[in-house]
Amino acid sequence: MNAPDTEVADTGSADTGSADTEPVVVAGTIVTARDEIDDDDPGRASLPGAFRPRWMGQRGRRRTGRRMRRSGVVAVWMLVVTTVVLLVLPTLLSLTESEIAGTPFAEPLGEQFLGTDSQGRDVAERALLGMRVSWFAALAVIAVGVTIGGMIGLVSGFSGGIVDAVLMRLTDAALALPGPLVALAVVAALGPSLKNTLIAVALTWWPWYARIVRSQVRALMGRPHVEAARAGGLSRTRVALVHVVPGTLSAVLVAASLDVGAVILVLAGLSFLGLGSPAPAAELGAMTAQGLTYLFNAPWVAVVPALGLFLLAVLANFVGDAMSDALEA
Repeated sequence: MNAPDTEVADTGSADTGSADTEPVVVAGTIVTARDEIDDDDPGRASLPGAFRPRWMGQRGRRRTGRRMRRSGVVAVWMLVVTTVVLLVLPTLLSLTESEIAGTPFAEPLGEQFLGTDSQGRDVAERALLGMRVSWFAALAVIAVGVTIGGMIGLVSGFSGGIVDAVLMRLTDAALALPGPLVALAVVAALGPSLKNTLIAVALTWWPWYARIVRSQVRALMGRPHVEAARAGGLSRTRVALVHVVPGTLSAVLVAASLDVGAVILVLAGLSFLGLGSPAPAAELGAMTAQGLTYLFNAPWVAVVPALGLFLLAVLANFVGDAMSDALEA
């Protein structure tokens, strides 16, 4: 049998060198880790992982890290821009919830860009106001849930023992309850209003953050810097707030950013069932429910607020994913 056309470099010489400089044969070409390979060389992408020089993997990881950090910057800017626009734009345009803008059921692209509802109110204005209410209501629920759950998780993880066991069993009991049904029961008992809806949803959202913070705290308690702080005589409060809490922020921020879209949909669902603010308040769920009656005659009355809800949920999920990638980087 004839020998192959390509000769493998002798690896049994006296100068063995490091493993990174050992020559290998790939696709008929002798390649070493020190070879200068052009970044734009298409052959570079075809190198098997077993023969890929170490610096290639490092460069790929650096590029991935940069992309993740850029996505995090984009996510933060989108979050800030959305919050500012929804806060300022309705005020600048002097939008109102109940002002009669034209004849009832005026079609879109007329005097009102997205038409009017059954009472002649501008659908676009009310949808924008409803988006503002949904966005800031979701942020409020997340803030309350993070505060309550974070405090319980911090106390549980830092104390340990019987305190940890009792608090975690209470958290497990709260997690075992069906959240939507508990929220429905609370709103039904307190009465339909936006404030009561926020209270009901916040009461069902804190256990997740308690679990996350507690697990992070327990993991951090064995770290050298925490043990050094405790050995240095610092108070328990100072150790917890200065050396433990900062280490839990990344996990909490990821969970909170991913939860915004889910909270928006839960609030919209309760409003759709008539458990939000009474009419004529502009809430996306209630506006969609009211527009279903005219779905075949004036579909824009229900479609526009539903589309606004969809855009908010998609934006919130995108921001959450980008924030998660950035913090992992």
